[in-house]
Order: sequence, then C-alpha cells, then structure tokens
Amino acid sequence: MALIELQAVEKAYTLGGETVRAAKGINLTIEQGEFVVILGPSGSGKTTLLNLLGGLEKPDTGKILVDGQDIAALGETKLSDYRRTNVGLIFQFFNLFPTLSALENVNFAAELVGKQARKPVEMLEAVGLGSRLNHYPGQLSGGQQQRVAIARALVKNPKLILADEPTGSLDYKTGIDVLKTMRDFNTSTGQTCIIVTHNATIAGMADRVIHVGDGQVHNSVINPTPKLVEELEW
Repeated sequence: MALIELQAVEKAYTLGGETVRAAKGINLTIEQGEFVVILGPSGSGKTTLLNLLGGLEKPDTGKILVDGQDIAALGETKLSDYRRTNVGLIFQFFNLFPTLSALENVNFAAELVGKQARKPVEMLEAVGLGSRLNHYPGQLSGGQQQRVAIARALVKNPKLILADEPTGSLDYKTGIDVLKTMRDFNTSTGQTCIIVTHNATIAGMADRVIHVGDGQVHNSVINPTPKLVEELEW
C-alpha cells in the first residue's frame, strides 16, 4: 500500500539572480513500512525532496499525496498540523534544546501530539538512554544526542520518519548504533523511514534505494536482500 505518491513535483529557488530547479517533475511512490535511502551527491536535490515530504517546503507545482492527502494543497495551519502529527524529523546536527534535559526534549515533542504520543521515558530506554534521562545535551556524546533526537522523533508515533544525513557528524561505531536503532524501530513498528544521505554504504541496509541527481529521480531500486546494519562497512 502506497503511503507517499509524488506526481510531477517541481521546485525552484532563486540564488544570486539565478534560478535553480531543485526538483524537476518528480514522480515517485513509497510504500507503507518501507525503509528507504535517498542517495545523491551534494546539490542533487535530495534534501529538497526530504523537505517537501516533511511539509517544510511546498512545491511550485505538482501533488504530494501522503496517505491520500495532498499536502501541497494545504494551507499553513493544516500543513503545520501535518508536520506536528505525521512527521518525525531527525537532523544531522541534532537540534536539541540545550537548556532542556534528554527527557524534557523528548517530552516536549510528546506534548505536541497529546494522546497519540508514546511514553517519553520508554522511548529513551528503547534507544539505550534510560540512565541519561536528566542529562543535558552538553553532557552527552554526539551519538547519545542523536539517539535523543531519534527518541524525540519516534515519541510522536508519526506515520513518517525523515532523517537528513543522520550519521554525517558521527564516527563509524556510533553511526552504526544510530542506524541500527532506526532500523529496529522500522521493523518493530512498521513506520515508514526515509534517510537522505550521500553515503552509498548506508544504501545496503535499505529496502529500496532512490538515486537522485540534478533535481531528478534517476532510478528507484528494490533491494531484495538488505544487509544487517552490523554488516555495513565504510
């Protein structure tokens, strides 16, 4: 069953007086429960695609159907509701509130969605931070901060997890731990997870790899035998 369908999506920016077409007539379908890697070099349009899926930006033309709803046609209030209740975002640089503890950071996200939310303490325990609930971001390692960010995204119990270079600022071992956490949750909950990266090795763990370049989808390849995260090498 398709969770996401993009139909002829176009997005352009004006930079220094020049028009840059970051999405050129993209057509794409992503199924419910898939673990997808969007792979491409810097400037390929992959982050723009992630922002469009997350409702952070709107396309110039085209449709973006998420669970049958065209989010491209939503007004700002309803689009904000979509981001709050349907999307869990994970960024490369964590974006935690520095003056809030790990538990408070996750609880903040839980309060945004009310009864839909999972329990913050359980989410932090699930990512291996049960003993760090009251630690502030400055007291945590990079990998621990990223796991807080994952717990914050997952606590909302969203339909869609979107991650932009989630291992980009982490060392190999920590990156493996973070990817394993994301994959385990995808397997156990059936939530759709999309990772944007330039790291081709990560593609080995995906159910499907979408290659993008120059604002276009070059191909979308099903991976019949995804690797275990521990088998990845880079």
